[in-house]
Amino acid sequence: MIYPVLFILFFIASISCSTIKRPEQSVCGYKSCNAEIPGMINVHLVPHTHDDVGWIVTVDQYYYRQVQFILDGVIAELQADPTKRFIYVEIAFFSRWYNEQGEATKEVVQTLVNQGRLEFILGGWCMNDEAATHYTAIIDQHKLGFEYLRHNFGDCARPKIGWQIDPFGHSREHASLFAQFGFDGLFFGRLDYQDKAKRQNQKTMEFVWKGSPNNIGEQASLFTGVLPNGYNPPNGFCFDISCFNWTPNQQPIMDDPNLHDYNVEQMVDGFINAVNQEAEWYSTNHLIATMGSDFNYVQAHMFFKEMDKLIEYVNARQAVGSNINLLYSTPSCYLKQLNNDNRTWTTKEDDFFPYADNPHAFWTGYFTSRAALKHYVRVVNSYYQSLKQLAALAQLDHTSGSAVHLQHLAEVLGVAQHHDGISGTSKQAVAYDYAQRLADGVNAGQNVINDAFHKLLPKAGTPAPIQGLCTYLNISICNYTETTSSFEVTFYNPLGRPVLFVARLPVAGSDYIVYASDGVTPVPNDIHPISQDTFRIPTPEPRAAKNELVFSVNIPAAGFVTYFGKQLSDGSSLKFKPESPKVSAKAGNTISGKYYSVTFDNNGNLQSITNLTSGLTVPITQNFLYYKGFPGNSTDGQASGAYIFRPDGNTPIQIPLTTWGGIYAGSVVQEAYQQFSSWASQVVRVYADKPYVEVQWTIGPIPIDDNVGKEVVTRYNIPNFGNNGVFNTDANGREILQRQLNYRPTWNLQQTEPVAGNYFPVNAGIGITSGDAKTLFSVLVDRSEGGTSLNDGDVELMLHRRLVKDDGRGVGEALNELGSDGNGLIVRGSHYLLLDSLSSAARVYRTVAQEVLLTPQVIFSNSNTNSAQYVKNFTTVFIGLKTALPANIHLLTLDQFRNNGPVPSPDGTVPYLIRFEHFYEVGEDAILSKPATFDIQNLFSPFNVTDVHELSLGANIPIEQVHRLSWNTEDSNEASSKIKSKKSIVGTVITLGPMEIITLQANINQ
Repeated sequence: MIYPVLFILFFIASISCSTIKRPEQSVCGYKSCNAEIPGMINVHLVPHTHDDVGWIVTVDQYYYRQVQFILDGVIAELQADPTKRFIYVEIAFFSRWYNEQGEATKEVVQTLVNQGRLEFILGGWCMNDEAATHYTAIIDQHKLGFEYLRHNFGDCARPKIGWQIDPFGHSREHASLFAQFGFDGLFFGRLDYQDKAKRQNQKTMEFVWKGSPNNIGEQASLFTGVLPNGYNPPNGFCFDISCFNWTPNQQPIMDDPNLHDYNVEQMVDGFINAVNQEAEWYSTNHLIATMGSDFNYVQAHMFFKEMDKLIEYVNARQAVGSNINLLYSTPSCYLKQLNNDNRTWTTKEDDFFPYADNPHAFWTGYFTSRAALKHYVRVVNSYYQSLKQLAALAQLDHTSGSAVHLQHLAEVLGVAQHHDGISGTSKQAVAYDYAQRLADGVNAGQNVINDAFHKLLPKAGTPAPIQGLCTYLNISICNYTETTSSFEVTFYNPLGRPVLFVARLPVAGSDYIVYASDGVTPVPNDIHPISQDTFRIPTPEPRAAKNELVFSVNIPAAGFVTYFGKQLSDGSSLKFKPESPKVSAKAGNTISGKYYSVTFDNNGNLQSITNLTSGLTVPITQNFLYYKGFPGNSTDGQASGAYIFRPDGNTPIQIPLTTWGGIYAGSVVQEAYQQFSSWASQVVRVYADKPYVEVQWTIGPIPIDDNVGKEVVTRYNIPNFGNNGVFNTDANGREILQRQLNYRPTWNLQQTEPVAGNYFPVNAGIGITSGDAKTLFSVLVDRSEGGTSLNDGDVELMLHRRLVKDDGRGVGEALNELGSDGNGLIVRGSHYLLLDSLSSAARVYRTVAQEVLLTPQVIFSNSNTNSAQYVKNFTTVFIGLKTALPANIHLLTLDQFRNNGPVPSPDGTVPYLIRFEHFYEVGEDAILSKPATFDIQNLFSPFNVTDVHELSLGANIPIEQVHRLSWNTEDSNEASSKIKSKKSIVGTVITLGPMEIITLQANINQ
């Protein structure tokens, strides 16, 4: 494989450790803070800029238009005045700027960092969204930023504060992850307007958030503060050039008394009034003022000069009795002062979803907005996890081209987690840019696959055949299988346990034989016709396939297996046998497998589901419906848009079933086809050996020729189920939270939007429990979707949105995705239905959710040899783990440190980054919720672990060096405050309790 030289050189620059000699360390961290004046109200002015990595324009355009000038100017200002402070967040931008600097500027920056004058807050590649992101990607994008800071600046650059000032609602799982990063606190800007009013009135804007009250306990608790003005300065005190240009009432401080516009007293009075107002909302004499906003400080000297005046003139009032003192500060310095007070704080155990900023503006539309992009981000995340593992198992040189390509993939994936990226709230052109970057990363990743297989495949020196991906496999296009009569297909499983995977490959013929990894054993397979809905999806290249070859594959843990496909003489009879005519179904039509059976009524509507293992049967219906998007009017301008879901009426319009497509029954899978309209259809599948029912839906182009936006949902209903408005959703794919209609656990909700105000983010699944508390019905998803249970027995999920109005939150255009043909985007996805007893449900839900997230990578080659010769020359079964992990333990990360790890490695060893996770909660399962113990010394087949060191979750500091601030809470005697960690490591033997993650630097022999 030939690597583009310029491409490699560019990305080596982004990952290389700085060669600048670091200045002698001064005092950073909490010891570097400017001093308060005791007895006064000390206002911590926090100069900052909020730099979106894409929103109205692309990440590149933002950098070249604004960000580079922000950092140029800020560094000059900090260098000129040792009292000034500045915080920076988005390492995607900072790394680009820093890599462009000369040695003299780098040395200045390192001095500022070492003196605490430039502080990195949050430290992720971006400020990620909290509703649509998966915890694996959240950890990875923060680790990416942390690693850059560690290698270039050392410990003084290690972030200690979370800074989620712009995301549109806040997940409890973020508090847990941030605490496990070693953060001391978190600050955010947005919460529901009703919740905020109550907290201001009760002075509870700051509290301790329990991120895992039932599982991890205090190790996942985090001090959290709600900022007083979102993340903007007090009204009238934005001194950025943008504010002077666009805000008519914004004035500079004009301090020459000889001029007509002298306004010092007016400005000082205004700021003191703002401080006194804020003091009524907070419970201490320490206050915070965020002095900055979106892309502020392009002219840094202007902003700092005005703040210098503000500090001087407000503090001068102390001579005549004022008790207000202003100082340059950072969030960490402010937090340390709160901690020094040693007071007692309230706590919170739920989350901050959904978020509303006025009675008819619930920000719940973005849970689903740009559904195709959301899925693509999820798919690329799974791909990235597999490639990291392959590179580690192949022991690729961490300085090789593969490391560069992995870094490229990590960076584009990190950018995509941004709160205007995966959220679906950017302009269309920017959404295209996110997708293009992801595609570039996927293409770069194919070099990693080839490098890894170059080492792992050959048995006797024969070079491995070139491996490739079929990136349009989701729409049944693959040149490897469509245009050749024989092919090899290799499946890599990133899970730490064996997986049964059902492959579905587009083929031109109608009769094939599939051989297992030995090249001689036939594998049962089906030939199914490609659905008509697939043919109506616009394609980037011609499709030769008419059918799909379907077969099951057993893939080892963290390993791969190669199968062989060969076309037989064309014209043979199809492998499937229709059970009923396509045009008329009979009552009792059933599809079934080992675990489930599904019946349909006379018209082809879903009728019942049976779990064949437990014997549970429930009647069930499923319908597609759509809400009309409220367009806004002369008296109420709030429209439904990319951010906000506001239906025009609370009763959706049903899309009735129009065509029953009948049943196709094969040995691997049985399928039922349903057409609801020309733009809405689905296939219901029951697999021979899969413990779920798959519902693959295809929606679009949503018609808007009537100038009415539409928000399409699917609604499953089990009559008389008795959940009574209570349902469960996951938090970023990890812990489960209980939801209840028209209810918030910590404040009295005045519900103004009965539909939108009851939507919550769903990343892994949503479930309802029967009234007798014996049965759980769950729907797992393949991307983030908004979900709810509005009626008894309902599970409702929003699938796709197409709107004609902008919702007025800054993006400036309607959410109207036109698709590649300009007629409107078609989106396809899958739900996975589970029905089980409450006592047994978790062991299915947890494992299936992982398999949906971390699907095997399907990799193709055409070696131009027969299967026997291939087996002779190449490894066709690779098992990455010598022994099985416990059933409740997940191999969360297997990666190589790009340079050195946080702990020096012994000579002759290489540092690897490995994370394991106990993925059950307390009480979920009688057996699997118990702690698990396992030894990793000889776990991995290609290498042995010589020694291990536990790190923080962010992998940037040894765990023994993490010393978080302690906080007194009102409920310190409650059980959730006394949970003891089960996590331990003795040599290479690890024990983990429910929901615990251990992060390791494992040194392996070279």
